[in-house]
Amino acid sequence: MSTDAYARAGVHRDVAREIRWRIAEAVRSTWGAEVIAEWGAFAGLYRADLLWRMEKPVLVATTDGVGTKLKVAARFNRWETIGYDLVHHCVNDILVHGGRPLFFLDYIAAGRLDPDVIVRIVESVAAACREVGCALLGGETAELPGVYAPGELDLAGTLIGVVEHVRIRDGSRIRPGDHLLALPSSGLHTNGYSLARMVLAGLDWEKSLPELGTSIGEALLAPHRCYLEPIQRLESAGVDLKGLCHVTGGGVYENLPRVLLRGTAAVLRRGTWPEPPIFGLIQRIGRISDQEMFRVFNMGLGMLLVVPPQDVELALATLPGELRVVGEIMAGEQEVRVEM
Repeated sequence: MSTDAYARAGVHRDVAREIRWRIAEAVRSTWGAEVIAEWGAFAGLYRADLLWRMEKPVLVATTDGVGTKLKVAARFNRWETIGYDLVHHCVNDILVHGGRPLFFLDYIAAGRLDPDVIVRIVESVAAACREVGCALLGGETAELPGVYAPGELDLAGTLIGVVEHVRIRDGSRIRPGDHLLALPSSGLHTNGYSLARMVLAGLDWEKSLPELGTSIGEALLAPHRCYLEPIQRLESAGVDLKGLCHVTGGGVYENLPRVLLRGTAAVLRRGTWPEPPIFGLIQRIGRISDQEMFRVFNMGLGMLLVVPPQDVELALATLPGELRVVGEIMAGEQEVRVEM
């Protein structure tokens, strides 16, 4: 039988080997003393010494993807920040519960592997991991002809973190009268791109638009913001963070109720925070209702924080010019109201 039969079937093992060789340095650059696996092992090994030093450690894990933002990256051949989107999304998700990142694993699949593209993606994942103090412990690069169309790829990842049991944030202490503060988003982050791409399809994505201060392409590719550092600053200052809400797919209407207990509701006052102008463009061109905009997009609300009234001034002083008071918790049944 011919030795290139697998290649004729669409799977190119020599390309996969080239990719593994080219990404090795980037991946190893995220490893500290906790990582003891050798490159190319069947699984990554991570020392648990950190957990031994904790009183009652709880592992916290999340898996997510970048979604159809990948289509925008492919359109402009811009892959250098797409790994930041993935890692930051996952870090923010465990941060909601008080988790700190330990190690990350990525998954890239394509109909045909392009070594240059895959290397650029993995290098961006590794760079994001280094910046948040997280090991890129391993991953998978799969060539799946027949599953993905030519030129298509998917990117997903899993993050494992840890939190002391007594420091888990679950929203159980949220009460009516608490205030809602917001850390702004940088744009769409990693959600709503299917709608945005459809609405904006007929416009020039490379031309700078005065209302955006940049081009549509640049606005759509703005990296997903990471909130680890500002949240750590608030915690170090002694701000009582009763709850956090990472506003992702489903917008505020579907995400904020996830941290509200029965007997509580939330009101947000539009206009109390800056909305990136890309949202206004999408709403105007697509003739989309306010209700749907807040159900699909983050609308400039990247991370919502629930704090008691007596801590609002300290929080604002800790992150001057960055935090905004955008609403409050009220009595109700896990509903969210946006006052326009």
